[in-house]
Amino acid sequence: MVTYNVGTTSPDQDLHDLLSLNPNAKNEKSLPDFYVVSLQEVKSKPANMLMDSLFNDSWTNSTCNILAARDYVKLKTIRLQGLVLSVYSLRKHLFNVREIESEYTRTGLSGMWGNKGAVSVRLGAYGCSLCFVNSHLAAHDEGLDDRVEDYNAIIKDQEFHVPEHTEIFFHDYVFWMGDLNFRLMEQYEMAPDEIERLIKKGELEKLFAYDQLRHVMSTGKAFSELTEADPKFAPTFKFGVGSDDYDHKRRPAWTDRILYKVNSNNYENVTLKLEQKSYVCHGQYTVSDHRPVSAEFVIKIPDLNVRVDAQVFSENLDESVQFEKIPVWYLDEENIATYKFTKDTLKNKDDWIGVFRENFNALDDYVVYEYVNKSSSPLPASKSPHRGTHHEGLRYTLTFPELPLGRSCSAVQLIYFSLTEDNVQTVLGISDPIPLKKKD
Repeated sequence: MVTYNVGTTSPDQDLHDLLSLNPNAKNEKSLPDFYVVSLQEVKSKPANMLMDSLFNDSWTNSTCNILAARDYVKLKTIRLQGLVLSVYSLRKHLFNVREIESEYTRTGLSGMWGNKGAVSVRLGAYGCSLCFVNSHLAAHDEGLDDRVEDYNAIIKDQEFHVPEHTEIFFHDYVFWMGDLNFRLMEQYEMAPDEIERLIKKGELEKLFAYDQLRHVMSTGKAFSELTEADPKFAPTFKFGVGSDDYDHKRRPAWTDRILYKVNSNNYENVTLKLEQKSYVCHGQYTVSDHRPVSAEFVIKIPDLNVRVDAQVFSENLDESVQFEKIPVWYLDEENIATYKFTKDTLKNKDDWIGVFRENFNALDDYVVYEYVNKSSSPLPASKSPHRGTHHEGLRYTLTFPELPLGRSCSAVQLIYFSLTEDNVQTVLGISDPIPLKKKD
């Protein structure tokens, strides 16, 4: 998990350390299965918002490029003005990630403006449900009551459409991060320069005793459902931009936090548990007045016997849709794909198949797509054309338009997405690479 208030800046510094990665991928022995990157104050002027609605913002692009080199795929990005949350998975896990859904809540200007609020992504992985929340709450020392109100508004407002997981805390594991903006208690009357002297002397525990977030957690006003490791790093706000010194316009505080919750007893025969491996501040990033924070967690999943090695993925043992091998597609004409269902699978009217470049690194980076309702093979006569059950082995064909690709792309892959009317999405099948040729 990573959280960073980037202060409307660009990623001018190398981000490998932010992701706890070695710049040389060959020197890395093991990699996390998932990355969750939460950003606040990504530049969101109208021109930027228009561009970012069509393309990733520069921070997400930089992160995606680093992770793509290590075979990660971006599962989902959700943006609300300056708030951006992205979830990445190693490619080998794609068929075991289910029911991806996102939500957002505005809390600025009494819920009318998205400069403050929360974005979230929920998903299932290997039979386990996870929810990730990125929030930017009300600012300033005196805004404590507003922060508490923001938190409770987010919990009440966010509603998912997966049975049994309709609310944030109805998940096995919840991770809540962001610029939560909690400061030191107002009763702690030390001035910024006095606080900085304590920090330089290493007396962090004395300061942290006056942390507003821990106060509201202990009183039950907000965040009491969650747990946080004690930060052993100095306050992450407010620094002079480009400097290691605090800006005394604001009192230093731990505004940037990562918390979690485990619903341990959701399953009869398994007790879920979480181990936090790290909780660190990355002090070398100075482009903003905040410092980024990351945390690493190991979680237990319900199915102890599940295999998640690369061979399982390559054999496609968990796919529900199987594409027939295609020897070649031509760049200058329509092309046809044939597929079948290997399991009885519920069909939604918005299911779609996307054409992606080979070794794609994001599920939203398709070249073209078609809804499967345009399939030339009829559904079973006894079923609705909009929603029904596919029978194992029944074949379908789908025609795709001419591909807007140049000679630089040598192959594409097809992905079948299940998509409900509530925008809950699951990958059901991925084709082998299809070579591309230009007809003479």
